[in-house]
Amino acid sequence: AAVTLTVGQALAVTALNVVVGTVIAWVLVRDRFRGKAVLDVVIDVPFALPTIVAGLVLLSLYGPNSPLGVHWAFTERAVTLALAFVTLPFVVRTVQPVLEELEVDVEEAAASLGARRGTILRRILLPALAPAIAAGAALSFARAISEYGSLVLLSGNRPYETEVVSVRVLTFIENGNNASAAALASVMLAIALVVIVALDLVQRRVARRG
Repeated sequence: AAVTLTVGQALAVTALNVVVGTVIAWVLVRDRFRGKAVLDVVIDVPFALPTIVAGLVLLSLYGPNSPLGVHWAFTERAVTLALAFVTLPFVVRTVQPVLEELEVDVEEAAASLGARRGTILRRILLPALAPAIAAGAALSFARAISEYGSLVLLSGNRPYETEVVSVRVLTFIENGNNASAAALASVMLAIALVVIVALDLVQRRVARRG
């Protein structure tokens, strides 16, 4: 149950990060608006904030006494929320430098030759961004399946419901069951390797099609 929850949530959050993180990186690089510098700083907050503090903040916002009127604590939504909070910056910060290096003239030239926006995105932008997006997705997934601090307070750690692998491994260790902890950790390592290899193959195929 812990493996299913952790891997499922990590894959969902990674897919969300690929879309939202790429859009945020695009906005930070290509658009000009008031508050851009503030947004650029806020993106790095999960990197600087201890994850246990992040969990406490999220619990105060989405817990029983939520000022937002949203009670997501101790549910699967809490796991999704915590993982998204701590992993989103990985995609943004890997895609942003690549976008800054892309020449806008190439896109303008393609548009002047009659290429539509969808064609420019598919044939010019995605092939160039695919390696960075894949790298950010791999980092995001690896962080998500190993996250502990932001979840220990927010998820409630209920077995078969909201307990993630990192908590289950710690429980095994505390109970002296090191063999089970090592076995579970090995399973997660194998899953991480499979996902990282799959992401690498996808980005290679996208780059070749460009």
